[in-house]
Amino acid sequence: MLRIDYIRDFVAITYTPCSVILMRKEPIVMPKNLLLDYSEELATKCETLCKSIKGNANAVFQLRKSSSSVFANITEAQYPQSLPDMLSKFKIARKECVETESWLKMLLNSNVIDELTFKTLRNLCGRIQRMLTSSCVTIEKKINNS
Repeated sequence: MLRIDYIRDFVAITYTPCSVILMRKEPIVMPKNLLLDYSEELATKCETLCKSIKGNANAVFQLRKSSSSVFANITEAQYPQSLPDMLSKFKIARKECVETESWLKMLLNSNVIDELTFKTLRNLCGRIQRMLTSSCVTIEKKINNS
């Protein structure tokens, strides 16, 4: 027997006398995680850039490694074991972001990438760094207050 009841913001669906499923009437909308989105964008754009570059094997490898590390550490920080763990991952991501920017600058100075590509990716790195710095300050305050 299937029975549907409406209780406040929930819908109760009863299949049998002892199985009930509660569901929200309106779906829960998760807020966008801009830091995660920006880091994924950086890693993806750098990967695409690296695939298009011929030669400069070391610089391409280092750029690929540092930009993907930014994304990986921010992703891992979404499920930390503790606040200090999250802080550590954000600090590593910030350091890797600075390194990514330095490899981009080297590629610009050696005329491997154009100025528009450099500025686009540098601005994305800067945005991520500012967000990470702000997050680190907030986490450090929480750690110190607990």
